[in-house]
Amino acid sequence: MAVSEQAGTEAPGAGRRPPSPWRILNPVRGQIRLAMAISAGSALFALGVMVSLTLVIRALLERPEIMPWGPLGAAALCTVAAYAARLGAFNQAHYAAFRLERILRIGLANRLARVSLGYVEAQGAGALAKVIHDDVKALHVFVADSTPLYARAYVTPVVTFALLWLFDWRLALVALAVLALGWGILRGAQRRRRDMVRAYNAAREKVSAAVVEYVQAMPVVRNFDSGESSFGRYQAALDGYLAVMLDWYRAAGFPARFSWLMLGPMPTLTLVLGAGLWFSAMGDLSVPRWLGVLLACTGMAEAMMPMMMLRHMIEKVGLSVARIEEVMAAPDLDEAGAMPPGPLAFDPAAPALRFDRVRFSYAPDLPPALDDVSFEVARGSVTALVGPSGAGKTTVARLVPRFWDVSAGQIEIGGHDIRKIGAGRLMQQVAFVFQESFLFADTIAANIRIGRPEATEAEVIAAARAAQAHDFITALPQGYETRAGERGVFLSGGQRQRIAIARALLQDRPVLVLDEATAFADPENEAELIAALSELMRGRTVIMVAHRLATIRDADQILVFERGRIVERGSHAALVGQGGLYARLWQNYETAQNWSLGAAREGI
Repeated sequence: MAVSEQAGTEAPGAGRRPPSPWRILNPVRGQIRLAMAISAGSALFALGVMVSLTLVIRALLERPEIMPWGPLGAAALCTVAAYAARLGAFNQAHYAAFRLERILRIGLANRLARVSLGYVEAQGAGALAKVIHDDVKALHVFVADSTPLYARAYVTPVVTFALLWLFDWRLALVALAVLALGWGILRGAQRRRRDMVRAYNAAREKVSAAVVEYVQAMPVVRNFDSGESSFGRYQAALDGYLAVMLDWYRAAGFPARFSWLMLGPMPTLTLVLGAGLWFSAMGDLSVPRWLGVLLACTGMAEAMMPMMMLRHMIEKVGLSVARIEEVMAAPDLDEAGAMPPGPLAFDPAAPALRFDRVRFSYAPDLPPALDDVSFEVARGSVTALVGPSGAGKTTVARLVPRFWDVSAGQIEIGGHDIRKIGAGRLMQQVAFVFQESFLFADTIAANIRIGRPEATEAEVIAAARAAQAHDFITALPQGYETRAGERGVFLSGGQRQRIAIARALLQDRPVLVLDEATAFADPENEAELIAALSELMRGRTVIMVAHRLATIRDADQILVFERGRIVERGSHAALVGQGGLYARLWQNYETAQNWSLGAAREGI
């Protein structure tokens, strides 16, 4: 899978080898190949230094009275060229890494903007942020620092062995035998490596989760268990982590350490030195050739360790590649759009909104959240959704703007299946005010303009006035240019909600979905919020999830949900008169409204 330039977890498929990072590098593959070629050139120039020094030694041994300026000059030029090529390779690799990082992050952001909100919520903000930040950063580090070393790690041993063979094939085989022995021991030590890495990552994640849980739940911990059970989970996670590490150390400790010793330059140099002494004593090896072998063989040995480290890094970055590819492969909502571009022509005889035998489940193995739900909403009317917790009210509200797609049946706006309208065009018809509004760490004006960045200052102020927000905004230090802070932390809940209502007013969309927009309002802000919502609802088709039943007494129709089905429908008066579920909910609501501390004490 390639990411076009326009565009905490286990790797998918436990037990399978992580995917190679190379296939995701297509946008910068040419630049990476150039960096690797330059790096290979650097390795060749470094070997040229060794050859030149060998020629210098041979010339001095043959005619010590003459300085071998030619080979010395060649050694100097090769040294400069090797360092220049190494610097150029790392420059090219870093340029490619920065470019790839930008391409991947833009591609991931664009993908998340087109997938269903259900996918985003199912993955979790933390996991997706990790993919966009940590996994992309891991690929950046791999491209920037490892690809030049990758070329040198494979070119140096091959060319060095060929050079050793030219000097003396016997000593070349001695050097190769040492490295082959070390490689074989290391491979044996790593037979369980993949399973152990998986166990290690799982144990470490348990420790991290236990730490986060213990710290975040500190108020509960201190009030209920004094840390005994929660700290016990943390201690158990640490014990499990320690057991995995000890098992790994015992299984691969000595073979791994011994193999790393064998793959170092000293064993190779020692054996080649000993073999060379033997051949030289027998008069079967000249001193210049022997010294040339000693200079060259260390290069082959030193290249083996980077090769092993790169192999480990490739496996590690493969996990990041898998997570990036998983997000990039998430289904695009617009893929289902089949309507031609252009203005939408709504059927004037069709209802503004229609649910036709809708069935929906959040996951294939979960029971349906909605089952055979059908209803119509007339243009300009208000439909309230009520019912016990978990009855399916919020699910209905979030299916309208296509945060999820239905499992069966269909939802129509103006006579068109919303799956054929396309997500972008659909959101031009639907405004959604969440139960808890999110504000960006930007100015108040910028937060109101989201969705209509071209709106004039007068339009922003008019929307804020209608949302009962203008007075408190102008009282802020910089007025509309005051920054809301991260997630709107500098504003109260009611103020954030009124800014969200102003945002929806400015967008001026015909269908409005309210997901209990007054749920967290305090008494001081509730009246202003209700006034703002009344202005927002004027002339629009409204779907309203309600927990405070008093706010929906005048709704044109009330749909009562229970266990994912509509069990009652009608006006407030008619439903109360039926004596069914809505009547019981209304009675419970009135009882709660009349509750007081004095009445509670009298009941003790």
